[in-house]
Amino acid sequence: MKKRIYGQKFGFSTRAVHTGNDVDGETGAIRRPITMANSYALPYDPSEMNWSGADKSLYTRNGGSNQKYLEEKLASLSGGDCVVLASGVAALSGLFFALLKTGDHVVFSSVTYIAVYRLLNELFNHKFNIETTIVDTGDLEAVQAAMRPNTKLVHIETPGNPTLAISDIRAIAEIAHAHGSLLSVDNTFASPYNQRPLELGADFSVESLTKYINGHGDAMGGAVIGKKAHLDMIRTQSQVNLGGVISPFNAWLIMRGSVTLPLRMRRHNENALQIARYLESLSCVRFTAYPGLESHRGHAIAASQMSPGFGGVLAFGLDADHDAHNRFVSHLELITSAVSLGHDESLIVFLGENDERQYLYPPEFHRGFFRFSVGLEDEEDIIADLERALKKTGLR
Repeated sequence: MKKRIYGQKFGFSTRAVHTGNDVDGETGAIRRPITMANSYALPYDPSEMNWSGADKSLYTRNGGSNQKYLEEKLASLSGGDCVVLASGVAALSGLFFALLKTGDHVVFSSVTYIAVYRLLNELFNHKFNIETTIVDTGDLEAVQAAMRPNTKLVHIETPGNPTLAISDIRAIAEIAHAHGSLLSVDNTFASPYNQRPLELGADFSVESLTKYINGHGDAMGGAVIGKKAHLDMIRTQSQVNLGGVISPFNAWLIMRGSVTLPLRMRRHNENALQIARYLESLSCVRFTAYPGLESHRGHAIAASQMSPGFGGVLAFGLDADHDAHNRFVSHLELITSAVSLGHDESLIVFLGENDERQYLYPPEFHRGFFRFSVGLEDEEDIIADLERALKKTGLR
């Protein structure tokens, strides 16, 4: 029987291919099947079972076999134990719900996914009396000043969505731990191929599996990676009792997509860097934000904690009015106007001047800008599409 591959003696790509996969014991298939059942056979005497337990196959809300296979793989790639949930937001809210209680204080990045802003700045704050402080976590003095005796968690996102802000994971981990706090890092923009927060001192790494790890824009999932004691609590409270479980089919799709993560990320990294350099060279582009550019405020820190690349997402703004930004998008033929990121195809979204979080962004973002998820197409075709749309908009 084939053995699962966990050990760090194997390279990242080898673990991406093999870990979590085995020969199926019943059919001999060399790929794990999709197990769509919602229930599993009980033992002779089930009366002593914990009906909310997740240690044995019982009911798919408690954990299904496809979920467990995917967790094995992600644990190996990210360097900790893992719980997989229904979406990236389920992973974030599941972490916060399990970890925080009334009277706790949270410090979180001024640049984060909108759901984090909602959860921590509004829902947890107003509903559960959890205190929160928004901080530019690129400023270590500001992080230090925000810490309180009741600070339970520091949550950062690096690179940050949507401005590509960079935070120093090692330094913030030291600050958090010196105050008896925990550090969670949303690692979605980087993926575990480019950055592994647990190796840099973080307590939790959060991934939206919907994005790069799946990579094909056809399944949703999220993961929290960390120490087993914390993850057991998240699994019990947020998966079993709140019901944030991933479907077996989504888990299987993401398992399949994750095999090519290293190959895809190499191409995303290469394409995004070349596209960023191209955009930065244009006089009609007001700014380009990508941590792989030496002009980026956080380039040195990103280079110290991200390897071998800087991900596939960048932001840029045109030296033009609101309508010209929309006209530019309307002229794109190859690049698709859609939310999400990390797909095989290039995706772009225009973020206008009325975003409620504008006050948290650097000034160059206040006139509207694009978040651009660079895909796997030929670099020359992406640039040609951008060039054609700029000309049709009258900017070239």
